Order: sequence, then C-alpha cells, then structure tokens
Amino acid sequence: MDYKAWLEDYCPEKIVDASTAISKIYRGSRVFLGTGCGEPQHLIRTMANDPQMQDIMVYQMLPHTLVEFVENPDFLRRFSLKLFFVSPGMRKAAFEGKIDYIPTYLSQIPRLFKSQRIGLDVAIVQVSPPDRFGYCSLGVSVDITRSGVDHANVVVAQVNPRMPRTWGDGIIHVEDIDYLVIHDEPLIEYSPRVKDKEVVRRIGLSVARIIEDGDTLHIGFGELPNAILQYLDKKKALGVHTHVISDGLINLIEKDIITNDEKNVTPGRVMASMCMGSKEMYDYIDGNPIFGFRSAEFVNDPSQIARNDNMVSISTALEIDLTGQVCSDSLGKMFFSGIGDQVDFLRGCSMSSGGYSIVVLPSTAKNDTISRIVPHLSEGAGVANTRGDVNYVVTEYGYAELQGKSIYQRVMELAQVAHPKFRDYLIEEAKKHRYIFADQLPPSNQDLFFIKKYHYTMELDKGRTIEFRALYPSDEFEYRNFFYSLQEKTIFYRFFYTMKNFSHEVVQKQWADVDYRKNMSIIGLAQKGGHKEIMAIASYAMGENDRAEVAFVVREDFQGLGIASYMLKILEEIAKENNFKGFSATTLKDNTSMIHVFKKAYPNAHIVPRRGGDVLITMDFDEKPVVADNSPEENK
Repeated sequence: MDYKAWLEDYCPEKIVDASTAISKIYRGSRVFLGTGCGEPQHLIRTMANDPQMQDIMVYQMLPHTLVEFVENPDFLRRFSLKLFFVSPGMRKAAFEGKIDYIPTYLSQIPRLFKSQRIGLDVAIVQVSPPDRFGYCSLGVSVDITRSGVDHANVVVAQVNPRMPRTWGDGIIHVEDIDYLVIHDEPLIEYSPRVKDKEVVRRIGLSVARIIEDGDTLHIGFGELPNAILQYLDKKKALGVHTHVISDGLINLIEKDIITNDEKNVTPGRVMASMCMGSKEMYDYIDGNPIFGFRSAEFVNDPSQIARNDNMVSISTALEIDLTGQVCSDSLGKMFFSGIGDQVDFLRGCSMSSGGYSIVVLPSTAKNDTISRIVPHLSEGAGVANTRGDVNYVVTEYGYAELQGKSIYQRVMELAQVAHPKFRDYLIEEAKKHRYIFADQLPPSNQDLFFIKKYHYTMELDKGRTIEFRALYPSDEFEYRNFFYSLQEKTIFYRFFYTMKNFSHEVVQKQWADVDYRKNMSIIGLAQKGGHKEIMAIASYAMGENDRAEVAFVVREDFQGLGIASYMLKILEEIAKENNFKGFSATTLKDNTSMIHVFKKAYPNAHIVPRRGGDVLITMDFDEKPVVADNSPEENK
C-alpha cells in the first residue's frame, strides 16, 4: 500500500513538515520524547535547533539524539532535561550537573503520567506507516511511550517506513495523532561492545549452571546480560518475559531453545516492552507474532512477572557490598544509569513459584585496580536492591548464593567470587565490621574457576537427582549441619572415633588445606524443599608414593544407592589430572560396605590388615577400573 497517498487522502490536514509540527510546542511546555532506539531523531533535531523553543522541559528515558546538544550552552539555556535513565552518552552531562535524573521504577512511570504527577503537554514519538485501516505501530518503543502518547495533550508522530510493526500495546490509529511528519531515516542501532570476552565467557558459563530448562528469563539493560545469552545454547524450553530485547535472543529462538512453551503469561510468545538492537533484529521482529510488545506498566509489574513460574532475572550492577546490598544507578554520588527494570523484576521473581534473581558483574573495574565487591557501598551510592532482594551474584570467578544466608555466610560467598587480589582485604574489613569470626581464614587467593568444571549430576530413582561439586569455605554451615545429621556409627566409621563436636575451628581445619589439586573435597547435594543440602562428602589428600588418601561419608538415607562409587570415580578423574597414580584408604575391617565400593571399582586392590582392627587398601589407576552406572563422564 502507498501509505503516503493513503494519508493524503484520509487526513491531509495532519501531514506537516517537522518545523510546522515543532512550532506547536509553546514556551514552558512539558515534552515527552519516545524511548531509546525508537526515538524520532529528525523531530528531536528540529526541536533542538529551533531558537523559538524556550523554557522547554523534556522527559525521556535512554536518550541518544540529545547527546549531540548537551555541550551547547545555548541549548541548555532553552531546554531542561529530565531523564528516567541516564544513557551512556549522557553520563558526562549527568556528572557535570547538566541534566536531571528521576529515580523511579519503570513500572511506575506510566502512573506518574496518568496521575498528572508528571503532566505532559506534547508527546513526540516515532511510528510505522499506517496499515489500510489507519493503524500505526510504536514498533520498538512501547514501554513508557504508550503512556506518554495516551496522556499528552498533543501527539506529534514521525512516520518512518523503517519502523517495524510489532504486536501488542503499540498499535495507535492516525485519529489519535495530531500531527504526522513523514520522514525516512535509519533507526538507532544498539550494538553493545564486550570489553573482555574471557570475563563474559566465564560469567556466562556460571550463569548457564544456574539456569534450568523451562525457566522464563528477564534480561536486564547492559552489554553483559545480553552477551552471556550465547552460553545458554544447551538449555531447553526457555521463555522470555523482559523489558528490553536485543540481538542475543535471535540465535536462541532460531535454535528452539527459547520456545516460551512453559510460560504462564502469554505462553508461546516473547513478552517485551522495547527493542534495542541491530537492523537485523528490527527486521526479525517486524510483523513477527512470536513477539508481544506491552507497556511498561504491564511488562514490569511485579505481580504480572510473578505469574510466571520459575521466573529468573539476569541483571547487572555497579557494585555490591559484602552484606548483599546492590548499587546499579550511581558511582558514589555520580549518577551513571538508572533504577530501570531491575527492582521490578527482582521483586517479581521473588514472588514467582520457583523464581530467583541473578546479578552479574565483572569482579573489578579500571584495569583490576578497583574491586566491585566492596566492604560497604561507596559514599552516596544508591541502594537499588536491599540485602533481602538478591539470590545469586556472579562474577568471572564463580557464583555466590545469598538467599537465606547470614551475614557471615554472605561475606564468605562474596569473597570467594571477588578478584583474588582483593580477597584478603575484604576478609580483614569484614572482621573490622564484626561480620565474621576474628580467626576466620580467607578464601584461597588462587584463581579457582577451573573447579567449576567439577560439576556432576547423578540420576536416582523416582526422578531424584544428586548434584556434585567442590566444597567451598562458604559451605561451613551446611557442612556442620551435615555432620550433625549423621548417626554415631557413621561418624565412627569415618573418623575412627565418636566425634561429638564439629565446631567452627574443626570445620576450618577440614577445608583450610584444600587447594583443589593436591587436596580435594567433593560434596553431594540433594534437593530438600526450596534448597539443596549436603548428603555426602568425598575427599582425597596427598599421600605417599604418588598416591592420594581417599575417604567418604554418605548420609544413611542415601547409602546403598551407588553414590560412594560415583564419587570415587569423580575423585579419580580429578586425581589423574593432578598426576596421582592411585589411591590409598584406611578403613575399619568391619566397614564392609566401603571395602566393597573399593573392590568393585578396583578389583586388583591390595588389602592389608593392620593392628587396631583397620585395613589399608591401595589402588592403582593404571588398572582399568569397573565403571559404575551413571559415571561422571556421562553426567557432566
């Protein structure tokens, strides 16, 4: 259809040039501008360059075009900028006090317009050409733009044939637009640049270990959440309910990894509020019914988010303190971005059945000179998310799990994923704040990311699974709970005496020398309610003659299921990587079940009785062992 001819026939009086449209803005007007990549660049430039525009108050989120003008003193005398989110190009102006920032949740901005708390005289937006029924589309910018259009006294729209048509709340009839300016120009493209691909890779791999098949995802603003999507390419049946979509989703959709089949809200469809990406992304969403674009008051409403089971938020932060407080909008007193969609989605995920939140960030800034995990937030930093909001924190050194953890546990979890050069400092500061025990040992200063590969899953009967991973210092409380869950006989078989106390000092000794090479401990975790608890521990320690001394303990209700055999195979794999030639073990001669595990795995094991009622068992790796069912090689 020739949309120009259609418009000239249907509503010729509304078709004007940019200067005429802008002339309808009067002195002192409050003007809303379309968001992000959907902003009407031609109209904005016309307005900014018109000397008749005086004392104009501009409201916008994620500005791009106005960045061209904020260094011009004449522009700043004529326009006052009120931003809901500080875009990268506006940070310098924000630091210098040239623009004003309105901290508010995205879900609440439409209410501010509707209630006239923020009154709007004019909305300047960009739309697609009308269809044969006269309906245009807000395209890539529905978010708060829908509300801006609905509550402004005058609506000026730039009609751009490059704006894609999207399904949902962005449909607007030409009858509801006062002035139409036909202008063809490329949409703003957003191509986030990844500064350190190795940091992204490591963070992405850790996030992939947390995300489960069938989860519904929120992907926050920023280059990092978008970049790590590529590492979810082994997942199944993911859904998307998010504020902004970008190019990182396309590959997952085309591979049928994102299917949206298990979503509760709009199943089968990606739910979003805006799009920031490449021309290829805009072409992909154009008329594509898999995408539904709704306003921010719906998409970002925590009660709507929570309707999705297993809802997971992936967002980023500027810094996180050792207690779990998150700052995402300022560097100290300098406003850097905005609250945006993060708080809405973290709260929605917390109310979702099976939902949780993940905050991702590099461990350092400014070439590793500044830690982004800090003893306390910088002076003036805003607390976007409280200590009770965040479930997981992920850096390139792994992930920390905070939900339900005490301050002591949080300190240890977060120190583990801080940059190694800052770990001792963080522990010492935590001691000064009385967050942890005065005798607390710091986590290893090694880069232990390699131990993340030691992650296994064993399938049991009735759909039960056991997860295995390395033991961390932050597992102290779970380790202690595990010990006290054991019967006296089990404890006696493991330690050769009836140990009564498993104090903080005893636990620290257990893992103080664990370097994950010469000494290693693997724990088995079983689901119990909404968390996982330790039900088995297997360890080896450097012995003599290139052997490692190995020991196990499995909780009674999980004995006889092949778990000890499975863990033995895990430990062998790790020991071989570290140049051990075999295992040795000392066990009581009446501990027949453990002796059976060793003999089954190593039929040629040497068993030598010793005084005191125990036996010494030596096992060689060069003898091919009998592999237990559900071997680690098959379950990584």
